[in-house]
Amino acid sequence: MVSVTDNGQVFHINTRGITPTKAPLVLSDESERRAQELMQQYPQARSAIMPLLYITQEHFGLITQAGVDWVAQKLSVPPVQVWEVATFYTMYYKKPVGRYHIQVCRTLPCALRGARRVSEFLHNYLGLQPGEVSKDGMWSFEEVECLGSCGTAPMCQINDVFFENLTDEKLTALLKRIEKEKPDLRFSTVRDELGSGLEGCPKSEII
Repeated sequence: MVSVTDNGQVFHINTRGITPTKAPLVLSDESERRAQELMQQYPQARSAIMPLLYITQEHFGLITQAGVDWVAQKLSVPPVQVWEVATFYTMYYKKPVGRYHIQVCRTLPCALRGARRVSEFLHNYLGLQPGEVSKDGMWSFEEVECLGSCGTAPMCQINDVFFENLTDEKLTALLKRIEKEKPDLRFSTVRDELGSGLEGCPKSEII
């Protein structure tokens, strides 16, 4: 057993190999089938760690020890190798997030064009600090590094959808619509498709 620190959180990781102490976890038939499909796309099965982590995150809502063990068992790798990947990338949730999780890009192009203002707006509108979840479970937000949409800064990613060229007015209208319409903004690794999204909002707003 070793401990890994990620953004101030400590994870106790099983390093005793891949032999489970209880019956192997089994996800839905659809998830198990998709995992097999993904594993077959790589010359070495262990290369499928990232997509399989998305499957277990989709199942549990975050990365758990049980989910890590499932990935390790599928790929015949030690759980610590799976945790090494999960704790490196911010798109894997190591603690619960809201139904709509907002990631605010704070890297230089966004910072120069108002990323701090976006974070301040969300703090005031939602009453949350970065890393917190609203009491009703609806919202959470965090600040992250480059999301690769520098030409449309400032921007944020809500679940798996980009919203760009943000202003206070645009954010207000956007959050109110999401509260009312509750659109599907998630990408499903199991189904290999993005949710229907928010009607009238393009996938990119390059200007």
